[in-house]
This record gives sequence, C-alpha cells and structure tokens, in this order.
Amino acid sequence: MSNSTPTTATTARDAPVDTELAAAFAQAYPMRPIPSTGVVDASPISSAPSRETDLDEIWRAVEPETRARRNDIHLPISLTFAERLCDAHPETDRLLVRVATLLHDTGWARVDESRIIPEGFGPDWRRSGIRFEHERQGCIVAREVLPPLGYDRDFIDAVCAIIEGHDTRMVAYGLEDALVRDADRLWRFTHTGVAVSSTWFSMTPAQYTDRLEAEVLPELLTDAGVRMARAELERSRVLLKTAVLR
Repeated sequence: MSNSTPTTATTARDAPVDTELAAAFAQAYPMRPIPSTGVVDASPISSAPSRETDLDEIWRAVEPETRARRNDIHLPISLTFAERLCDAHPETDRLLVRVATLLHDTGWARVDESRIIPEGFGPDWRRSGIRFEHERQGCIVAREVLPPLGYDRDFIDAVCAIIEGHDTRMVAYGLEDALVRDADRLWRFTHTGVAVSSTWFSMTPAQYTDRLEAEVLPELLTDAGVRMARAELERSRVLLKTAVLR
C-alpha cells in the first residue's frame, strides 16, 4: 500500500467524550481494575509469542505503516498481549480486539514524522494535535485495508471506534476498547518497550520504569493487565539493573 501525503497536526485540545457510552461501560464493569473471567498468563511475553496466522493478510496490507515509529516492534508485541487479555476475558469479541490492536497505531505513518517526537511525546502529549491526527489516519488505514479482505462495514466501524480516541480519550466505551488500551500500554513494560520508549521520552531506563509505575500502571483498566504489567516491569528492572543504574 502506498502512503498518503503526511498531514499537518492540529492544535492541542481535549478529546470529546460520549458520556452515555462511558457511563454505560462503567455501570457494566463497576470494579476497577476489571476482574478477569479466564486464565491470566503473566509469563514473559517473549516466551510464548502469538502463533495465530489468521491476520497475516492484514499485516501484509499494512507493512509500510509498520515502519513508522517502531510499529514493527510495538504492534506485534501489543497484539500478543491483546491475545492474552482476550484469554483472560473469553466473553470479549476476540477478533475485534485483535484487529483493532493490530491497526491502532498505523496512522503514525500518515503524519509528519518530524513532529511525532517533539509533539507526540512531550509533557502534554495526550492533548497534542498529532495524537488526534494519528488516530484519524489510523481509521483511514483501517477503512482502506479491511474491506478488500472481507470485513463488513459494522465490524470496520467498531474497529475505528476503538482506534479513534485510544490515546486521547481518557475513558473506554466497552470491554474491547479497554483491552486494546491495556494491550497498547503493556508492551512498554517489557525490556524492549523500555529500551524503545525511554529514548522517545528522553529518559534513562530507570527514570522510564519509574514513570511506568507511577503514571502508566494506574491507567490500566483490567486486573489481567495490571498483573502482566507488574510482572514485566519487575523483570525489566532486574534485567536492566535499574536499582543500580539510577
């Protein structure tokens, strides 16, 4: 697939929230973090990578988009976490979670790459215009690649509803939305995620793992996500000797 011309980021703003959807989700899942209904696997994510191949055609369709902002590392790891989260929540729409996770950050390939780090990873990153733009572009990618592969309009709309707001909106609208959000964040707790992300935020590994514990861990919506994050964080800290290399 050929990339479109990179777009210009818009100004910083707060994401709109559908209060009815947010309230309905909060009522359906009043406990936080959301308790698991299935098996939680908190073993190292690299010990059991995804073996599922049914999404390989989507991977091939978005291969150019995976080359932006280390999506070729972030997205496969996040998808494996998403599959584990689906195992912990067998009641969820597994296909929707997996496809939305695979596509959620493809929009980074359609924005001005020179603005990603200074605007998208600054102190006010959640409100930055380029964050909104990458979500919008991710929806465009989804609507380009999914119809030729046989996905229907309702499914694609559901995928885009998750992609739009996955970074900028503070609340989830449903269980599938919550699982994608957790999968997106969980990769950061791995030693690979620490290595990559700490450079984006101009931090040492020790500083970044501290940030993960203080700021990102509380954002996780599911008990399974919290358990996986804590386990990965501890392994990353030991491996990277962050107690010594402060």
